[in-house]
Amino acid sequence: MESHSHPFVSVIIPVYNDAERLKLCLEALENQTYPKTGYEVIVVDNASDEAADIKGVVAQFGQAIAAYENTPGSYAARNKGISLAKGEVIAFTDADCIPDANWLESGLHRLLNVPNCGLVAGCVELFFQDPQQATPVELYESITAFPQQRLLEQYQGAATANLFTFRRIFDQVGLFNASLRSNGDIDWGKRVYAAGYQQVYADDVCVAHPARRTFKQLYTRTARLAGGIYNRFILPEHSFIQRNKTFARLLVEDLIPPINFIISAFRDSRLTNWNQRFTVCWVFLGVRSISALEKIRLKLGGVPNRG
Repeated sequence: MESHSHPFVSVIIPVYNDAERLKLCLEALENQTYPKTGYEVIVVDNASDEAADIKGVVAQFGQAIAAYENTPGSYAARNKGISLAKGEVIAFTDADCIPDANWLESGLHRLLNVPNCGLVAGCVELFFQDPQQATPVELYESITAFPQQRLLEQYQGAATANLFTFRRIFDQVGLFNASLRSNGDIDWGKRVYAAGYQQVYADDVCVAHPARRTFKQLYTRTARLAGGIYNRFILPEHSFIQRNKTFARLLVEDLIPPINFIISAFRDSRLTNWNQRFTVCWVFLGVRSISALEKIRLKLGGVPNRG
């Protein structure tokens, strides 16, 4: 099943109710430059609504197989996929991503040619629904979403929207933390880094991802990320005092004026006029407010949003 030049790859995709965009993803994976005998695509339905018919969508594609995970959360779904994977190499993307035709080939090349490589994080290129009329949320996403290289450099992890690794890495450092609704990829990446493996950003290993377009979509994502931060940094503290100190610190970080972001936005060449720069700054202030309110809600006993 495996050879040195063409190791078998298991591509794992968690999905929750996103059938239409999943089709686009699977079409792209069906037409990879990598040999069809060299990979499988495992789609893990994370308890989608029956009407989504995820199993029926997957059945339309020869490279794909369907699996099911009832525990809510994409990391629980990814762990399910890992348990079923046949590959020496594990690749991750999301149901709303569209991998380039050479995605597998390029990702494997980088993974196999870096000594002691633990993970390769690829580029996530955002696109707008209408490039001529980008919404405020799309503009904000275009300069903030999926900063894979920065995530690796600053946090030793990267988004599983575009990630390659070896199966043996999971055997050594463990699976994703299934209790997290977000930040599980960063948590896992830090374990890979701590185990002494190299981590590589590859801008030639690309998937396309639609920018979120509406404030509702941005609210859902922001609340989910806030829940992930709460569960990762605040809940694990055993001391009541330390738990509340961590909560207060993270809340203050949300509420202090984002001077550095504003300066960065006004210097960003991707924003072409003053109106776009002011708009993005206002959106960011809204994101900070949502994040703070969500942490307060969780502190008062709320349940993290699924997102």
